[in-house]
Order: sequence, then structure tokens, then C-alpha cells
Amino acid sequence: MKCSTDVIACFLYPNFKQEFSRIMTPQEIAEKLGLTFPKSEPGYLNLCIRTGNLLMTSGHVSDLKGKLGAGVSVDQGYQAARDCAVKILRSVYNAHGTLNGLRVIKVLGCVNSTLEFHEQHLVINGTSDLLHEIFGKTTDGYHARSALGFAQLPTNAAVEVEAIFEIK
Repeated sequence: MKCSTDVIACFLYPNFKQEFSRIMTPQEIAEKLGLTFPKSEPGYLNLCIRTGNLLMTSGHVSDLKGKLGAGVSVDQGYQAARDCAVKILRSVYNAHGTLNGLRVIKVLGCVNSTLEFHEQHLVINGTSDLLHEIFGKTTDGYHARSALGFAQLPTNAAVEVEAIFEIK
């Protein structure tokens, strides 16, 4: 960008060219979005395990409780699915040490929903949208996905998500 061609950007943000002339890494994007990566202690099950060049996560449940189609809205479910993605990324970070050098392969989204509810895919977009934002929608974040409705999930969680990443 030439400052003479975009005076407003240069005036409001003098270091624009220097700061944004390079592409940000997934780790930098996640941190810029406010994600934090606290160290976690191993629990009863492995939240993220490596096999070969793959990282496979356990299901990560939302803090939101309840059933889509019976008191929980699609917007609330979307946010719950996004929160599951944040938990997944923390587990991946703890197992791998960075979000850089990864490709999202597959996402499985489980939605606690009534028989009449049919918008599971819109709920799980909360996970996919965050992964697209961090890893790229047409590059390393472009993934296969299943979004399924379940009669019940553990702890009455509204959403549970698991994912598979490739180490490039």
C-alpha cells in the first residue's frame, strides 16, 4: 500500500504498511482474536492425541446447557459451537505447542436437539467460522464436516465438537 493512495489509512494508522505487509500466522490471528492458551494438566482422557502426522481431539462440550429447539436458540448454539472450537484449539496448542503448521481436516459437530430441530448445520457453523477465520476459509481451514442432531449429550451440553488436524 502506498500512503499517498490511501491517506485515511495512513493518517489513522501510520504503521499500516509495516504492520500488515506480511501475512499473520494462525497463532497470531488466534491471539489477536483474544484467544489465550493456558497450560492444561492431563486428565482422565487425552484431549488431543498425535498419531503420525495427525492430531485428533476428543469431543469438547459447550458450557451452555440445554436443547436446541427447546429453549436454546440457533444464535446461542452457534456461540456454544464457537466456544467448543476455542477449547479444541487450546487442546491442540497444549499437544503441539502452536497452531502454526496445521491444516484442519475434519470437524464432527454434535447438537443436543429436539426431533423437530433441523438447523444443526447453522449451529456448527460457529466452529467452522472460527477455524476459517484462523486458518483460512479456502486454505488450511477448509475442512470436511458433519453436523448431527442428538437426543442427548453428556452433562446436558448443548453442543459437542471434535476435530482432526494434519501437521504439515
